[in-house]
Amino acid sequence: MRISRLTIAVAAATCCGTIWALQQTADFGFGNDDSPTNVKAEFYWSRLAYSSRLSYAATPQSFGGSRGRWFNSWSRDYPKADRQFLIAMHRLTRIDGRPTEQVVTLDSDDIFNYPWIYAVQVQNWAFTDTQANRLREYLQKGGFLMVDDFHGTEDWENFMNGMRQVLPDRPVEDLQSGDEIFHTLYDIDDKMQIPGEQFVWTGRTYEKDGYQPKWRAIRDDKGHIVVAICHNMHLGDAWEWADDPNYPETFASMAFRVGLDYIIYGMTH
Repeated sequence: MRISRLTIAVAAATCCGTIWALQQTADFGFGNDDSPTNVKAEFYWSRLAYSSRLSYAATPQSFGGSRGRWFNSWSRDYPKADRQFLIAMHRLTRIDGRPTEQVVTLDSDDIFNYPWIYAVQVQNWAFTDTQANRLREYLQKGGFLMVDDFHGTEDWENFMNGMRQVLPDRPVEDLQSGDEIFHTLYDIDDKMQIPGEQFVWTGRTYEKDGYQPKWRAIRDDKGHIVVAICHNMHLGDAWEWADDPNYPETFASMAFRVGLDYIIYGMTH
């Protein structure tokens, strides 16, 4: 897999401006169902559709959000969170990204065409040996995986059961504020727990027993982060709810900054 290095020029904008713009309008002119999916670009937002312990299969045909209907865990907040993140990326950077998201699976080599992948609810993922081997090869060849939206002790153990299939010999470490991944575009020294939309109704930032946010990572042999782990937080909900004036701008802005830092790190290291 060849992953090109991005030449990044930051647009003259701020995250606060993007959140304000998201809250003013529901029609953004791109990222809708009419947007082309075959556009060539240097970056593709890719979401992992994985097989779940809670359902027999995960396929790109299982699209849907988390409200009103039961879908596979991988599709929580999909596609709105992904598309609103792409809006922010286009407004805040000059990354040449495709304006629509891409769903990828571990059932074919097509995953090697997409060097950056986002996965949620990873306490529910399950891999066959073939799938685990393909994800390991993907990461070893330079792919980057960001995981989000899983909470507490039991979720962590379930996530690690899958991760040990993929990278059994790689340790998990706690990231420090000085780590480069937090300083690629924005300097993120002071981090907070980014809650899901339940905060709007309850004022509670945590879920289950995940009281403290855990910013963690797995590195390759060269010390590069290949798996960025956002445990006890829900960045995807912050992206999805960024256009709701009831969801605090502080959380949404932080979530966008973290995502952009992770993308730029993953594509340049």
